[in-house]
Amino acid sequence: MHAPGTVMDSDKTCANPLLLGWLGEWLEEARQRNSKGFQTYRKAFDSMKACPLAFNHPSEAQQLHGLGPKLCDRLTAKLAAHCKENGLPMPEPQAAQKRSNEESTDVAAAPAKKARQPKAYVPMLRSGPYAILHALSSAPEADSRSFTKDEVIGLAQPYCDSSFTAPSDPTKYFTAWNSMKTLIDKDLVYERGRPLRKYALTEDGWEVAKRIRKPKGADRSLESTTAGGKIQTTIAFNNGSVQGGPSVQRPPRGSRQRSIFSDGSDVAEWLSSPPPEAVEGMSRPQTANVPIAPLDKDASIEDVFPPVFEPIVMPASSFEVHLVLDNREVRAKQDRDYIKEELTRKGVRPIMKSLEAGDALWIAKRRRDDGDERPIDETDEIVLDWIVERKRLDDLVGSIKDGRFREQKFRLRRSGVKNVVYIIEEITLPAEMQSKYQEATESAIASTQVVDGYFVKRTAKVDDTIRYLARMTMLLKSVYESKPLHIIPTKVLTPQNYLPLLAHLRETTPSVDHHITYSAFAHLASKSEFLTLRDVYVKMLMCTKGVTGDKALEIQKQWSTPVELIDAYRNCGRDEAGRVKQMGLMAGELSGLVGRKKIGKALSGQIADVWGFS
Repeated sequence: MHAPGTVMDSDKTCANPLLLGWLGEWLEEARQRNSKGFQTYRKAFDSMKACPLAFNHPSEAQQLHGLGPKLCDRLTAKLAAHCKENGLPMPEPQAAQKRSNEESTDVAAAPAKKARQPKAYVPMLRSGPYAILHALSSAPEADSRSFTKDEVIGLAQPYCDSSFTAPSDPTKYFTAWNSMKTLIDKDLVYERGRPLRKYALTEDGWEVAKRIRKPKGADRSLESTTAGGKIQTTIAFNNGSVQGGPSVQRPPRGSRQRSIFSDGSDVAEWLSSPPPEAVEGMSRPQTANVPIAPLDKDASIEDVFPPVFEPIVMPASSFEVHLVLDNREVRAKQDRDYIKEELTRKGVRPIMKSLEAGDALWIAKRRRDDGDERPIDETDEIVLDWIVERKRLDDLVGSIKDGRFREQKFRLRRSGVKNVVYIIEEITLPAEMQSKYQEATESAIASTQVVDGYFVKRTAKVDDTIRYLARMTMLLKSVYESKPLHIIPTKVLTPQNYLPLLAHLRETTPSVDHHITYSAFAHLASKSEFLTLRDVYVKMLMCTKGVTGDKALEIQKQWSTPVELIDAYRNCGRDEAGRVKQMGLMAGELSGLVGRKKIGKALSGQIADVWGFS
């Protein structure tokens, strides 16, 4: 074990100069890296230097303070490389000796209790430490390359579900980058350099990085969520119609998730089923000459319903599915482009528009190759049957308090889009607000699912919402781009016939989905552009707490205009007896209603306080 000239002259008195020299090299390397392992190597170096015994094999050094099995194994590997390089025989380890001659025979015969080995550190899949280790191990180990913070974030973000630049909860300050401190504390990463800090893996860090890179498919980023060309996803259904999007939860290993209807039929087969042959044969858009003004506000439903028209057909593969995001949909006032930028990083480049209804929807946009001289018309953008309303938990509480929640659901129903998804981001609320409004929020969410029939998707943070939208876009691209789209000509649509026409088409031709252009959708979903007296009247009624859209419609059927309702209250009289009649007018006249349309005495009195006379 003696090798003259391998260590400094001051260390020649050591009984194991070769081992001491290697420990000295590792000690100096740890000092330069400012690594926590410096103290470990310091103890081992001092113990080896003070030891008067010459070791035949590095494993014998475990009896020294500061040298454990791991460090001795590393010395053994170093000695084996040294012997091979210099053509020397590798010494064999001696049999282990008893630690104490004072132990009794009975105690020596008893089975020794094995020391519990510490569990090797393995970061959670797609967590912050997992992504950082992936990033720092992207360069070969032999290069000993260090990375700046910006370089680490750029390489690590595709491997992490959380953001490295923005907190998942706007009320907190922690990002995935805070995981770097954990890795430094565990001596897996060391930092150096001031003021520009750089980061690199320690030897222990390389071992962990190799361990997490070894299994195939261990990294499942957004771009690798497909298997066999089919997206592994889950969709919720209600009464045979699609009611949701892909689930963030991953399927069990070795199993394939399949989305089914309530009767057990395969959704993939239903979504990809070809339309009737007569429709397949249509190649270019054609429309019938219908003598009706487009979106005529004054046309009555009896005049135009059901309109006779020939649908415009957009052939399969002639369009692309795009996500449209409301340009007012931001993560925070100080970080307005976060959602757009994160979606782009995941391969989904959203189109930013000011949406009249919902926070996100999907459109089919006609493909245009270079040199395509066809004029741009409204059929270049077609609204698909999916729309998303996003609510943070604090925003949900605010919308319940000021009535926006009911008004938004009312407009979503008027939009005619068949599949409505409510995304609820369950951020942490202040304790006082949570205790005060927890029951109201749970009731509102349950009502959205049961009464309105909308699919509710709960996410923990905005990053989960972004991942959900990205996967949903991939799913809809695979569903819609392989089949033709059938479009209702805008000229046959009016605010009065739009919803009845959709209901009629879905009942008479359930195998064919009919869509409208984006421009028509924007006009029909507008808050005020096509408001009739009836619409304003219904909105006025809904301003009274407890009057839902269904109740307001029933009131409007009984008293067609605000004047008729006011006259009804005036005819009750203004004396004490008349006041009693006013309080019970609504409940008495609409006593035949049942279920959620029923108006009780308490609500009848509240309406009388607003519309009646005192």
